[in-house]
Amino acid sequence: MSTITDLKTLYINDFSLWLETTARLLRERKLEQIDYDNLIEEIESVGRVEKNALKSNLRILLMHLLKWKYQSSQRSNSSRYSISEHSLRILDLFKDSPSLKGYFDDILSETYQDARLLVFRETGLSKDMFPTECPFTIQDLLNPEYLP
Repeated sequence: MSTITDLKTLYINDFSLWLETTARLLRERKLEQIDYDNLIEEIESVGRVEKNALKSNLRILLMHLLKWKYQSSQRSNSSRYSISEHSLRILDLFKDSPSLKGYFDDILSETYQDARLLVFRETGLSKDMFPTECPFTIQDLLNPEYLP
């Protein structure tokens, strides 16, 4: 495997082998043989995966917190666990990628609106029951022991 064309074909036909080969070429500093187009795409996709994981965990956390606060008759150990679990997942993402904290601030309002809509649909409670602005502080959301 010595040409960029071969690597581009490998990327399509055997992604795992493409990864191994690309890593080997990088370690060996054979930079002229690197399939840069696909490498750049993969590096960018890793960032998207982290951002999507943050948004997903935040949405689930917000949904459970809203249900905990406004549907107290449905509280359970499972809900308590999920609140802590998703808060911890967000903290883990921040440990691995501290720059995601800025993204967290950017998506909080929009993600809260998504969570509010989903909780409204799931519970059948009046949409007016849930505040239009997020009732939880960032400190609340990042505290795995927090319960409203």
